[in-house]
Amino acid sequence: MMKQVEFFHIVTGALVIPYRSINFIISSFVTSLPLFSFLIFYEMIMQRTLVEASEILVLPPGYSMWDLPSRKTTDFALKLVMLGVLHLGAFHLLEFFNVIVTVNLASKLREGESSMALKEMAYEIFNEARLKDPLITYVYVLFLSTCGLLGLLWLMINYYIISGSFWDYEHLFEKQRFLSYVLFTVIFGAAFISVLIKYLDWCVVWNTSIVFSILEESYGAEALMISFYFSRGSKQCGRLLMLVFFIWGVGLRLTCLLTGCSERRSGIIAQVLLLCNVNVLKWVVCTVYFQNCKKRTLEKIDEQMGLEDKNVNV
Repeated sequence: MMKQVEFFHIVTGALVIPYRSINFIISSFVTSLPLFSFLIFYEMIMQRTLVEASEILVLPPGYSMWDLPSRKTTDFALKLVMLGVLHLGAFHLLEFFNVIVTVNLASKLREGESSMALKEMAYEIFNEARLKDPLITYVYVLFLSTCGLLGLLWLMINYYIISGSFWDYEHLFEKQRFLSYVLFTVIFGAAFISVLIKYLDWCVVWNTSIVFSILEESYGAEALMISFYFSRGSKQCGRLLMLVFFIWGVGLRLTCLLTGCSERRSGIIAQVLLLCNVNVLKWVVCTVYFQNCKKRTLEKIDEQMGLEDKNVNV
């Protein structure tokens, strides 16, 4: 119950912040424009690639799932490589600058500071000293999160390939084959859920470490360790927050795929608009979450030090 209260407290606190200052809305809009423009191009390629992948995965009669690698065209492989380069390069660089502005402003408004003029805010945020530490931490997080996503993707691909050997409709409901398929599905399902839970737990630490690097003088492995220490008491709440944004991102792209957004530019624009808005909200939520965790941890440390002082005086 307490975790649900904390979850709604963080979400409502994050939703209130944009309404406290018009500068926050203007800054978020301006810094999101490059990301918005890039994502229109990126999502069009991704949606078309997903459509092509789904067509490849629908095997004609007589083919087995083990024949899948030999059926990939060079064109499709190049699209996958291009998507990977765009995702790891341009997308995260544009998102990084968006995160810098969002976290800084959200933190100031959360602490009740008066909003600065846009020119003054830009000078304070985008000077060399304010970019170096967060950028180092961001690169650490990018590497770790990419490894986590590849692990989830590996499990999904293996499940799809291996499960293809069970999909013989004439014999699927034979007792031995059916039980084998159910057991296989349960094992892979449990493995996927376990990895997903750990990935969401790590996402909390990764995202709050970026927030910590932006707001404090720390970076890299040190920021990750401090973030892990601060978030220990709110793992379930943080996991739930990350799950909401994870489902939103995946669900939005799958919905666009199923409704054929790749054939309609208006559909892609609507999808990207929602993604950009929720991306800003996600980093505001991470900022509020980090500040709550930091406050609670420091209060616990003060209580422990107070108890130790009393024991010494006794």
